Amino acid sequence: MPLSQYSVEAPMEATSCSSLLQELQVLWDEIGETDHERDRMILRLEQECLNVYRKKVDQERKHKSDLVQALSEGEAEIAKIISILGDQGNPIPVGKQGCTLKEQVSKIEPMLDDLRRKREERVKEFFEVQSQILQICTELSGSTLPSGSACPQVDERDLTLKRLGELKCHLFELQKEKDTKLQKASANIKTINELCSVLSLDFGKMLHEVHPSFADAGNIQLRSISNETLARLSGTIHSLKQEKAIRLQKLQGLGSMLTELWNLMDIDMYEQNKYNNVTSLMSASSADALDHGSLAMDVINQAELEVERLNILKATKMKELVLKKQNELEEIYRGVHMEFDSVAARQKIINNINSGKADLSILLADMDNQISIAQEQAIRRKDILERMEKWLFACQEESWIDEYERDQNRYNAGRGTHINLKRAEKARVLVSKIPSLVETLTAKVKAWESDEGLRFLYDKRSVLETLEEYAVQRQQKDEERRRTREHKRLQEQYATEQEVLFGTKPSPLRQLSAKKPLAQNNVNLPGGTPVGRRFSTSFTRPLLSSNGRDKRTGSKVAIPLNYVSLSKDS
Repeated sequence: MPLSQYSVEAPMEATSCSSLLQELQVLWDEIGETDHERDRMILRLEQECLNVYRKKVDQERKHKSDLVQALSEGEAEIAKIISILGDQGNPIPVGKQGCTLKEQVSKIEPMLDDLRRKREERVKEFFEVQSQILQICTELSGSTLPSGSACPQVDERDLTLKRLGELKCHLFELQKEKDTKLQKASANIKTINELCSVLSLDFGKMLHEVHPSFADAGNIQLRSISNETLARLSGTIHSLKQEKAIRLQKLQGLGSMLTELWNLMDIDMYEQNKYNNVTSLMSASSADALDHGSLAMDVINQAELEVERLNILKATKMKELVLKKQNELEEIYRGVHMEFDSVAARQKIINNINSGKADLSILLADMDNQISIAQEQAIRRKDILERMEKWLFACQEESWIDEYERDQNRYNAGRGTHINLKRAEKARVLVSKIPSLVETLTAKVKAWESDEGLRFLYDKRSVLETLEEYAVQRQQKDEERRRTREHKRLQEQYATEQEVLFGTKPSPLRQLSAKKPLAQNNVNLPGGTPVGRRFSTSFTRPLLSSNGRDKRTGSKVAIPLNYVSLSKDS
């Protein structure tokens, strides 16, 4: 390149280069360099300058190329991130017109940094959502996470909000499913806990058999809620309910056996109260909520031991119980006056027991059956027996009144006289009802015998025959009383005639002794004869008319009260 041209291309260095060139010319003059040599050196210098410029130009070209490439890559990355994030509605303007490459790059770099930050945040959101989805899916499936797949792989090719929303919706559905299964698992665990409490089983061990994750009762999040685990929980509940029903049925059977043995052997209430926890379950069902440990194996074993002990004791006491039932049966027959060979029946029972061949339970059941039959017979005989008792009591009163009326001193004043008078008054009323009692009783007995097809016996005697005998005896008594009254009337008539012929005489009714006690020790007894006061032996019975005057003298006569009562009774 000519110097002039170099000087033109580098005006800023002209002064410096000219001075140096001039200094070089002076040096060459002094050295004596030829023009050819001088031109060659100057050409070399120009060539070296061109190389320096060319190298610099190449560097700048490369710099420009790098800036263009960086700008292109930045724009491409911006477009890619915008596409990945799905934010294509508002593309970011770069603004190339009127801007150098460095200005364009300086504008792109903050935009790119902001998009990269958004992408990282979006990737983090995706990672969190996918991690939760993976965790819930793992819990729902019941499997464990492999060591290499502990972190989910985020697909950075699609980080749009639409995709993120879909993942969140999927996560929400999984959370709902998880919550539902957790509630179901919690309810099943609660039921298992209640059943284990009733059955006295190890709750923790039972849950560990279902799934090891249930061993830690405090860590709910790590519990398996897979369909298989829930099925195992349901199966455990079913098996526990079956066990509960089996144990309850067994305890109810033991309770029935205990109650039966207690009733058979008259066990005192103190001993019975020890097993209230067993007998209280006799009316319970397997669906009822029971107390803690009420169906424990210890309770069942204790009840079985008690039943075994009572069965052993039953064999020794059964003979006493059978004989006690026999006494009860005899008492029922005795109470209703029925014929029963108690001696033969008792001897037969003793022989059966001593032989060892008889089943005491069957024998006792037979005794209960006989007692039931005897009670039914007693109920059917009750009405007739009540009427029979009334009739017998009336007959006793009739016998007493007969003896009472034969006593000549019954109206004499003394202790107990008024009691006997009242009893005699009641006895006369009762005796007057005897015919109607006999008639009603006869009709009842005949109706009973017609219905039962048997004779009605009272203390081994037929009631109808007894009534017939009584009727005959009563007729004989009535006839005897009639003859007695007629004989007495004839005696009084004869005495009256003698008085008319020979005058008054002392009353022949009774010759009293000079000394007579006023009362006896038996005056208050129901059948005792009261002893009254003594009367003068000079008392003569007057012959009275209807107006109370003596027929012989016509004078008014004062009559003692005891005489008036005696006349009425006579």
